[in-house]
Amino acid sequence: MLLWNEFRCRCRSLLLKSLLFFSFSGGAWMRDRLALALKNAIVLQDKCRMSTLRLINAAIKDRDIAARGLGKEKVNEDEILQILGKMVKQRLESSRMYDQAGRSDLLQQECEEMDIISSFLPRQLSEDEVKEACRLSVDETHSASLRDMGRCIGWLKLHYPGQMDFARASRMVKDILSG
Repeated sequence: MLLWNEFRCRCRSLLLKSLLFFSFSGGAWMRDRLALALKNAIVLQDKCRMSTLRLINAAIKDRDIAARGLGKEKVNEDEILQILGKMVKQRLESSRMYDQAGRSDLLQQECEEMDIISSFLPRQLSEDEVKEACRLSVDETHSASLRDMGRCIGWLKLHYPGQMDFARASRMVKDILSG
């Protein structure tokens, strides 16, 4: 039994290192990262990670099927990031409800799922970085009034996909343009 546990620990460290290398190697697509993470979770017998990754794959396949009905092939990377962002928001809302209801077991499970899903999202910008990006979008689009707000948000979505909450960014752009 000791040898098996030792083997699993060594496998875990090697697989996690390969996953980190793969995720930062530049040529990896989101579907490939998810597939590799699922394989690693299966090997490591990490039940929470396996079920969460299977939920992610199911959500992507549902969106693929819906896209096929509209004449598209598959969803692209940006749409996958939107799916993941939506899943994080759902779990955040659920965790608030579980916290209010005093269900610490379900709260812990939602937080673990949220952490797993968040690991596939790009790093979120800090408050100061979002402000700077909003100022840059106003400067780059030569915006002067609130009428140009859509152009600024479009620029932000193009240059910072999935890296910020665009509702919060739109408030900041509005403040910049009105002030």
